[in-house]
Amino acid sequence: MLKPGKILVVSQYYPPDSSTTAVYIAAIAEGLARDNRVIVLSGSPNSSPGIGVDRTRPQIVEIANWTPQKDALVRRAIAISLLALRIFFATLTRAGPNDVVFCVTTPFTLPYAVALAARLRGAASVLLIYDLYPEVLEAAGLIKPSSLLARLLRLANSMLFRALDAIITIGRDVEPLLLAYRSVTPAKIHLIPNWTLLPVGYRETSPDNCFRAGHHSKLVVGLSGNLGFTHSPRTVFEAARLLEADTDVHFILSGWGIGWKQLSDLQAAERLDNVTLLEAVPQASLVEFLTSADVWIIPYRRNIAGVSVPSRLYNLLAVGRAVIVAAEARAEAALMIDEEQIGWVVPPEDPHRLANAIRSAAADRAATRKKGQRAAAAAQKYNQQAALARYREVILNARNNLT
Repeated sequence: MLKPGKILVVSQYYPPDSSTTAVYIAAIAEGLARDNRVIVLSGSPNSSPGIGVDRTRPQIVEIANWTPQKDALVRRAIAISLLALRIFFATLTRAGPNDVVFCVTTPFTLPYAVALAARLRGAASVLLIYDLYPEVLEAAGLIKPSSLLARLLRLANSMLFRALDAIITIGRDVEPLLLAYRSVTPAKIHLIPNWTLLPVGYRETSPDNCFRAGHHSKLVVGLSGNLGFTHSPRTVFEAARLLEADTDVHFILSGWGIGWKQLSDLQAAERLDNVTLLEAVPQASLVEFLTSADVWIIPYRRNIAGVSVPSRLYNLLAVGRAVIVAAEARAEAALMIDEEQIGWVVPPEDPHRLANAIRSAAADRAATRKKGQRAAAAAQKYNQQAALARYREVILNARNNLT
């Protein structure tokens, strides 16, 4: 196998940023750096360690980045375009004919700039797809499939996918969407699921858990994480309203993002007694928080299959909890739930079906615990060592197969 001169890893998010994307990309970069020279082009502030860099670790090059608030859509569009432009020139000046450039779809403007720079420099390029555009925007109702923007993005995707040497997906539901592009062949697509970021093992619920205070005898239903444009937090709130008279069920909801503001506004207006809202839980308390609920909800909007993969699902498996996924049956999360028998799959944006699934979980608490135990067993399949070995194989083969 031809060993590349170096590997460039490109991402807007990198530690000390605490996002899930940052954690995964850092692990991939560090894994590759064990026997390759790795340069990370990072859009996160304070990500460069400065002088005295350890040569066995990735070299971090921090790219100036402006980060407006998530609900400032116009400013965000300008910011991610500026970042893509800066990354283009940073890649162009650092990539060479013996190199591989590895990029993630965060933000969605990044891959176009990176793939063009890699092609101009004769480097191989590999793309990791977390979110697929324009499908994300269509699922969120921000644009229509027939709109000019959607058509332009699909045209840009056709050229992007043709230029790439490999495409990595973390869910099986992405492949059919990619194969709709004539420039994509099955051989170019590589499935590498994410892995758990927490120690794996079933945890019993405890009366001492501070997040369950006053609700230990009830079925506690949890919602956590970033609630973005592909999520439907209103569905969860409406299900809680349907279950308000059921004194054996309580909701503990935590998170951030545009959907979290929607949830906060709904609760401020109606003040449901069976709902507790918590601000984003710090990493140090995450295990205790995730073990506080008996069952967790991942609520998606319609038509998200292949568009957005729920990274949070892996940590719910790790702590051993049953999961209710509101999504199409062909979505990756739904496939996992059904295959491992670790929860319920309900149609998206259907609060009545979601409420019924919660009633089922409450009606047979022993069966719900068994689903959680099976979830912890299933989590063993998703380990970091195996995933990093696959990343190394795909990235180095991309360089080796470049003609």
